[in-house]
Amino acid sequence: MPDWTWLLDAPEVRCVDVREASPGETAPWPQWVSDEVRARCAAQGIDVPWSHQAQFAELAFEGRHVALTSATGSGKSLAYLLPVIAATAEGRLGVEVPTGRVRRAAHTAIYLAPTKALAHDQLRGAIALGPRGWAVSAVDGDSDEAERRYAREQAGLVFTNPDMLHHSILPGHRRWARLLGGLRYIVIDEAHRYQGIFGAHVAQVLRRLRRLAHHYGANPTVLLASGTAPNVDEFAARLVGAPDVAAVTTDGAPKPRRTVVLWQPSISLNQDTANLLGRLAHLGTQTIAFVSSRVGAELVAREAQEIAGPAVAGYRAGYLPVERRALEAALQDGSLRGIAATNALELGIDVRGMDAVLIAGYPGRLSSLWQQAGRAGRCGDEALVVLLARENPLDGFLFDHPDALLRAPVEQAVVHPENPHVFGPHLAAAAQELALTADDERWFGPTLLDVVDQLVAQGVLRDRGGRYFWTRADRAVDYIELRSAGAKPIDIVESETGRIVGTVEEGRADAVVHEGAVYLHQGESFLVDEYLPAERQALVHAARPRFYTQPQSSFEVSILADRAQRPLGATTVHRGDVRLTSQVHAYLRRDERTHEVWDQTPLTLPRRTMITQALWWTVPAEFVAPLGWGAMEVGAAAHAIEHTAIGLLPAFAPCDRWDIGGLSTALHPDTGLATIFIHDGLAGGAGFAWRGYHVADEWLAATCERLERCPCDDGCPACVVSPKCGNANQVLDKQGATTLLRLLLAGR
Repeated sequence: MPDWTWLLDAPEVRCVDVREASPGETAPWPQWVSDEVRARCAAQGIDVPWSHQAQFAELAFEGRHVALTSATGSGKSLAYLLPVIAATAEGRLGVEVPTGRVRRAAHTAIYLAPTKALAHDQLRGAIALGPRGWAVSAVDGDSDEAERRYAREQAGLVFTNPDMLHHSILPGHRRWARLLGGLRYIVIDEAHRYQGIFGAHVAQVLRRLRRLAHHYGANPTVLLASGTAPNVDEFAARLVGAPDVAAVTTDGAPKPRRTVVLWQPSISLNQDTANLLGRLAHLGTQTIAFVSSRVGAELVAREAQEIAGPAVAGYRAGYLPVERRALEAALQDGSLRGIAATNALELGIDVRGMDAVLIAGYPGRLSSLWQQAGRAGRCGDEALVVLLARENPLDGFLFDHPDALLRAPVEQAVVHPENPHVFGPHLAAAAQELALTADDERWFGPTLLDVVDQLVAQGVLRDRGGRYFWTRADRAVDYIELRSAGAKPIDIVESETGRIVGTVEEGRADAVVHEGAVYLHQGESFLVDEYLPAERQALVHAARPRFYTQPQSSFEVSILADRAQRPLGATTVHRGDVRLTSQVHAYLRRDERTHEVWDQTPLTLPRRTMITQALWWTVPAEFVAPLGWGAMEVGAAAHAIEHTAIGLLPAFAPCDRWDIGGLSTALHPDTGLATIFIHDGLAGGAGFAWRGYHVADEWLAATCERLERCPCDDGCPACVVSPKCGNANQVLDKQGATTLLRLLLAGR
């Protein structure tokens, strides 16, 4: 057993929770599993399956859409591989299915992962388990033409991701007719990751995939593997667009002994994380530190290297493929003992020797917390998980109520495929792939024709006797980016060499690569010289400043539609549609170590608008009068309530702080009153604000409690100070917020 006494006895430890190991529950092999497969499993140490693996495989073999929810490392791969191997390698099926319109179509399967790393890792596992000569292939943006041709013409199982499916396979479906015509299974791994705007996009891609498979004569069964979610069957049905999805929710895998530590940083979140990462790696404990931001991951890796040297590195989205592969290989062979990663590595490769996980700040969802925690102890060895508190209301609330972290069920998974900013563009893409008709309601739902009529009126589609066609010569899919609501990302280019250092999504570019911004990449620092959004580039040069930059923004909210209201104490909570107008107008330079502000520099960037969903509540004028406050006092109190409420919403809705935003004002022109808005941060909305509307009683009561219990005098990051605030947390009144919200909730 590893000796972690030095860590467990540290004064920063707020709580230690130990869960003892538990044995697994096995089940007999399904009768249809061949002797060859059983022998290959035995060679890998698998004598019999766990109960959830056998149950899932049986349902899949019978042709049922089925979702499996179980812990990280519980063997979900074997559960889906058993029926897939039976169909695509052995030609055996549990039900009679069409063979496709493609001549002599063999049975095929498509595996979808949210990351390239996970797809390639699963490919390696499939090759190890499958029979010799089984044609399997991975296809993604890094694949060359020969690899793509092999997948099209030979492969029985193709490992890919939603982006490749959307941008290449579906638009070029005629070239992929063999794969689509024989499609027996669609495997969706890590399905719980498909929430928010990304989930809405993937839901529409899956509908397009099933529609084209049907066109070629196939009727694929969808198999979903997910982290723990209490509503996995309902969520899976909405994601896939199928009315009946069976659920396997009993996890039969054994669990290692796990020690969970709640750590209150004594220096700062990043510094404490770096110190723990460096020391654990130096002592030989292979450790992943999950850090919420790209900049944070780079800073933590750099500080940890001062303790453990090159045995520590950073890992995040935006790295080039060759960089990712090298880091993944080093983790696999153990030469890399520590890594500071964003959630780009939350589900990527299977690092079986991982001993410890550090989580720098609550990740926003319990499902993400336990997904990250599950990366430790995956060989049955004891696992250490350290959650370090971030200075924000949510972490403060959860550290005050550890059972809400350690004993609470995970939140429900939410996907909103009907998002109009997603649905319409995907219908256009579907029409280009194959003309739309009224019969396509079976794939896209009863609102299909209403949206199609709008697209026809906009000139996007053309009606030819009830058949709807794409009207342009270019590709509809090129107007859709799955991982954002905007267009293609911005390239970050080193001026002297022309090297692409990394990329950033268009929606974040104003804040991340404005002129003067510091951009960090794999321990290197760059200063942005020119930001050229029209050319989709930011030009940078290598530098080593002793500061980092923080953008400053202004926001306006306009109410477009008030769709529902309900009373709450002395106020009324509303939900509806709003228009957001924002602008990055300046940036701060902050000291790299002390975080003190050096100066502020103005910027000239365009105003951006977006329509999304929001909830809001007002402060009645007659309610404020007895307090004797002026507009400044009301605004400062409302601003503080807004910050704390945003920070705590992730405890009650399946989102994190960066999925949502807010605005508060002493007098809003649309309500005529002091008003507090909380809105989704994505065009069209993702359902988070609407969820907040339904849980407002509990959520705002917790907000009031956090304001009351935080020990600071004038406000701090654990209550009212927000890292997202567009005006640098000016005009905040914690005591006024406490008084105002307490009276509002009491109704007097």
